[in-house]
Amino acid sequence: MKKVLATTFVFLLCLFANAQELITAFEKSNGKETATYFEAIRYYEQLDKKFSSISIKNFDTVDAGYPLNLVLFSSDGQNDPKRWHEQGKIVILINNGIHAGEPDGIDASMMLLRDLATGKVKAPANVVLGIIPVYNIGGSLDRNSFSRVNQNGPLSYGFRGNAQNLDLNRDFVKCDSRNAKAFAKIFQFLNPDIFVDNHVSDGADYQYTMTMLTSQKDKLGGPIAKYLHDEFEPALYKSMEQKKWQMTPYVNFEEGNPDKGWFAYYDPPRYSSGYAALFQTIGFVPETHMLKPYEDRVKSTYAFMQSLIEESSRKAALLKLNRKASIEEVYKQTQFPLSWKADSTKFETITFKGYETRTKTSEVTGLPRMYYDHTKPFERGVKFFNTSTPDKIVTVPKAYIIPQGWKAVTDLLKINNVQMQQLKNDTIIPVEAYRIEDYKSAARAYEKHHKNSDVVVTKSMQSLKFLKGDYLINVNQRAKRYIVEMLEPTGDDSFFSWNFFDAILQQKEGYSEYRWEDVAADYVKSHPELKQQLDDKKKADPKFAASASAQLNFVYKNSPYYEPAHLRYPVYRVL
Repeated sequence: MKKVLATTFVFLLCLFANAQELITAFEKSNGKETATYFEAIRYYEQLDKKFSSISIKNFDTVDAGYPLNLVLFSSDGQNDPKRWHEQGKIVILINNGIHAGEPDGIDASMMLLRDLATGKVKAPANVVLGIIPVYNIGGSLDRNSFSRVNQNGPLSYGFRGNAQNLDLNRDFVKCDSRNAKAFAKIFQFLNPDIFVDNHVSDGADYQYTMTMLTSQKDKLGGPIAKYLHDEFEPALYKSMEQKKWQMTPYVNFEEGNPDKGWFAYYDPPRYSSGYAALFQTIGFVPETHMLKPYEDRVKSTYAFMQSLIEESSRKAALLKLNRKASIEEVYKQTQFPLSWKADSTKFETITFKGYETRTKTSEVTGLPRMYYDHTKPFERGVKFFNTSTPDKIVTVPKAYIIPQGWKAVTDLLKINNVQMQQLKNDTIIPVEAYRIEDYKSAARAYEKHHKNSDVVVTKSMQSLKFLKGDYLINVNQRAKRYIVEMLEPTGDDSFFSWNFFDAILQQKEGYSEYRWEDVAADYVKSHPELKQQLDDKKKADPKFAASASAQLNFVYKNSPYYEPAHLRYPVYRVL
């Protein structure tokens, strides 16, 4: 009997020890602290050792010098994404700590995965997870207690910028960070049906702990967008309400009166959900409210991910069906918008729970200041403008050609699974070529770039010589929408807009006017049509007529001496 009691005691002691090992830093601190990067990784390593349903893959090294980790969860222990899709499973990718000072998802994901593995939370057989424990590793290592001045906890946290001081939620297509390159490989490896990027909001005050930014329905497009808006998203709102975490759409006004309503957040592909939309993946950006206690924010993030798993399981067949239909629709699409504009004539009326604003004297300035009066909560209908109209519509060519010298671009295309073939011989090919006629560059740097905007192009048919090794990209492939939006120069987040091709904007050769005078005179004499153009322009433009330099430059740019590569966009369209 004593031996049985001793054995039972040892068994219970082991269970207690195991349970203690799996308590997170968040739980140990009663909801006051968040796990460090190293604590989070050690925790997942423990889960990996204890549960066959969990495995860890390491991807490329990020800017901070550590590999980007991906934790996989499948109730049957399989970790093959291709097989998951063949079996009709919903693949969800969850990203945490992109802004390392917003760590709610880091702690919530640790607890959720543990609870799925132990059976505390039911793990549906038709839903699998990929979790990035901490995306912004450099920011997570830069720990402090002051950089999130608007935020209520945790006690310490990471910094928004990564090891290059980049905002990683502006880097998904330009990929200045090694983080973004590693993420693209993870995204393409999983091909997720749903992508979640956990955040904390900054801005107005209101009653909700959880708000949600969802892929803009028109911009996502296709049957999956309609199903998301009409069926799936309402089910998530209902599920969260049942869990006592009522949500509202991401609140897109800073302060004051919300009665004018607000526009759904515009997320071009520089952002995570905008990037996901290029591959017909539903994107959710849960945004907990900065002023709510950290414990509540983490618990609501946990509840959101739990609701997402539950609803994905219930609606797996329809989610798969509609996403497949959307992918097939993109294959057939002959035109794509490169930008979107909010439609101020269409809106939904939603119930919003906020606080009335008041004014009082500032203790800092002695002047009137606004504040939210928590003794005056309200609940009323407001306008939510969630319709967008397409802009800058472009017709899709059969293929693009990119000379091999533009390696930074072709490398990013490869990371995003763009299928390309290199020319086997030097070849003359008739192409449609763009010329950059006008553009604006930002006066101040934005995420390492002086971004180009308001791009104006003209196009012409030219027969150009391409070299062995140059890249031919047939457009009708899985990454079609990504290819078009990144390679068309007038796109909001195209490679041209992010300065990848700025070298063509600078003229490399020129002339000394005294020498060009003699050469130009001979050229104009032998080309009377150019002489006529010169005379016509002088008659129409007195300022031009009074400038010898302008006239010499006009002749130069209309002669074979002018370099053809200047302002010619080096991505060519095969029609």
